[in-house]
Amino acid sequence: MQKTIFFDLEGPLSPQDNAYEVMKLMGKEGAFIFEVISRYDDIMSLEGREGYEPGDTLALIVPFFLLHGITGEDIKKVSERAKIIEGAEYLFEKLQAENWDIYIISTSYELHAYNVGRKLGISENNIICTELDLERSDLHENIFSLIKKAQEDIIALYSDIDNTERIVNRLDDFFFHQLPSLGYDIFTTRVIGGERKAEAVRAIAKEKGVALSDVIAVGDSITDYKMLDEVATHDGISVVFNGNEYAVPYANVGLASADIRFLHVLCEAFERGGKGEVVEVVTDWEENRDIFEKNPADIPEKCITEDIRDFIIKRKMPFPYFHNIQRADERRKEEIIEIHKRVRMQVREEAGKLG
Repeated sequence: MQKTIFFDLEGPLSPQDNAYEVMKLMGKEGAFIFEVISRYDDIMSLEGREGYEPGDTLALIVPFFLLHGITGEDIKKVSERAKIIEGAEYLFEKLQAENWDIYIISTSYELHAYNVGRKLGISENNIICTELDLERSDLHENIFSLIKKAQEDIIALYSDIDNTERIVNRLDDFFFHQLPSLGYDIFTTRVIGGERKAEAVRAIAKEKGVALSDVIAVGDSITDYKMLDEVATHDGISVVFNGNEYAVPYANVGLASADIRFLHVLCEAFERGGKGEVVEVVTDWEENRDIFEKNPADIPEKCITEDIRDFIIKRKMPFPYFHNIQRADERRKEEIIEIHKRVRMQVREEAGKLG
């Protein structure tokens, strides 16, 4: 079996939502605009609007970058502030030493995705992300006036962010009627989210000659649910890491933790015995977590690596939560979602509230 693993970036590998932080360069109003558009993105995605994919937020905010003169250099500077999730460097070093093929499939703009990938030792060739062109010399004053008016209206909508009808009506008009009437196509920025992530997984697996039952995918949000579902449906392992309510139901395995090194336990189990072994290990953790926490030295060898056992004993850090999601009923899934969202907010802070 060729060992292949696919990671989302923002959430599993870095807590920063890069686009959200870039929007804050416009002041607090930039954050308001992003949150309203992110809410709109959730609505459009759940509605299943034709031609729209989760994560297209990153296309919808581009007009505001242009209005405020945001540059690629600005995005790069914001990215340089991004932290790496605890344990990610350890995990990637282990996986690389064990000859796993590691891919990052991210909605993130390429400047951010390549930066985080570089910190983790991943080649740009193994990163699929969103290309962004901010060199638009064809825009005229009428378009900027339109964007400025939309900005004012969106900021006003922030105080009523739960009023989905108002948000949809105003943003539909702006993005799908007003801008196109002046020759601006918002979707010249092709965001790698939703079905496009699933497409990337299928394309890479086909090129490598690997069945989806022989891969692991890791994600956490609405932009990942189609990728997680694709892998789970084909009997691979889809891991939701500190996920939200949009992602958890589509994974077959859950890991909620402040430290992603615990994913290595599942990677080793997958290498030993495929999906069946992973499910056994996850179920053992889920059913015996309290016992494991009291006596980490006695955790069965199949459920832990010696490195991670030593780490737990020495660091005395909060214990991870593993979940067998594929066997969970709806009530149990709600409980799992609450655990994941709690850890998610601890790890991702402000970005944790975004879809």
